[in-house]
Amino acid sequence: MPLNPPLADWQGRWVWVIGASSGIGRAAAAALSGRGARVIVSARQAESLQAFVGEHPGSVALPVDVTRPEEFQAVARSVQAHAQGAPALVLYCAGHYKAQQATQFDRQEMERHLAVNYGGVLHLLEAVLPLMLAARSGHLCLVGSVAGYRGLPLSLAYGPTKAALNNLAENLYLDLHPLGLGVSIVNPGFVQTPLTAQNRFHMPALISPEEAAEHMIKGWACGRFEMNFPRRFTAWIRLLRCLPDAWYFAAVRRATRA
Repeated sequence: MPLNPPLADWQGRWVWVIGASSGIGRAAAAALSGRGARVIVSARQAESLQAFVGEHPGSVALPVDVTRPEEFQAVARSVQAHAQGAPALVLYCAGHYKAQQATQFDRQEMERHLAVNYGGVLHLLEAVLPLMLAARSGHLCLVGSVAGYRGLPLSLAYGPTKAALNNLAENLYLDLHPLGLGVSIVNPGFVQTPLTAQNRFHMPALISPEEAAEHMIKGWACGRFEMNFPRRFTAWIRLLRCLPDAWYFAAVRRATRA
């Protein structure tokens, strides 16, 4: 059985995509617009959002800095006015990533990851949950990462924030599903985005943002709680979660040496 009310018909439905200036967020916004959704795009880069609106008539650009809760509150009121209530989908794709190891610890960079990847979600929840609870409708989707499953090399700053999103999504589901609201978490493998472009290592099973968006749309249509892709890669990463600690650490060391 679907864990969420399936979302398959997007025609005329309002969706709000945060982090839509590039990467997965922009691709998802474009895919939803192509299926007839009325898309509201948000990010810090106002020029990129306006370019999106020019390419997708009927969409709306509402810039926001996810680290500023007062901006989120103002934008949420605009979203409510456009959608005349709660949007059918609120998708949080905003993210920050910079490779880091404990041997080169950077507290400020750690806190930047926390502010964007997790703190921004808290600001979103404060702004949008009252709308969804009042309407008793809507779907909230967070973009995590397989880096949140277990510790991985170079992921000291990034991985813990994505692990937090996975736990948060599970708690949100437990609280909101009985009220008729949808909650999902997206855990991609490597996707070709401006964030992953900085990686200097081989990224297995690398896919395009457009492929990622199609996986997400299929997941919403099936009412899934978690979407992870591409399965040829994420299935192995999920399996690693089940290994005893000693086996897991040994497997990661062998893989990174290779």
